[in-house]
Amino acid sequence: QVQLVESGGGLVQAGGSLRLSCAASGIIFRFNEMGWYRQAPGKQRELVAVISSDGSTNYADSVTGRFTISGDIAKNMVYLQMNSLKSEDTAVYFCNAKFYSNNYWGQGTQVTVSS
Repeated sequence: QVQLVESGGGLVQAGGSLRLSCAASGIIFRFNEMGWYRQAPGKQRELVAVISSDGSTNYADSVTGRFTISGDIAKNMVYLQMNSLKSEDTAVYFCNAKFYSNNYWGQGTQVTVSS
């Protein structure tokens, strides 16, 4: 069974940094894409950043220039370096992995940015 486990969330002051990590296990295939989504209270889950198996990346406009996604899909690992954090970045961050039409999710990690 595929499992995604996130780590690295926490409480940080505005302007600070956090690094999230996600490790996948229980797979025998290579994901097409891995990435991060977030969901703030009362809002829909939204894309933050994704990285494809060819190394290409895509970011939400709201985090471009502040967040950096990295990782090695072949090793089932993905990271999110978050700098210059703002209060509006407060959310539960979910690791996601895609294998064609199949979506896999982690349990989420809370990121709280205090102003």
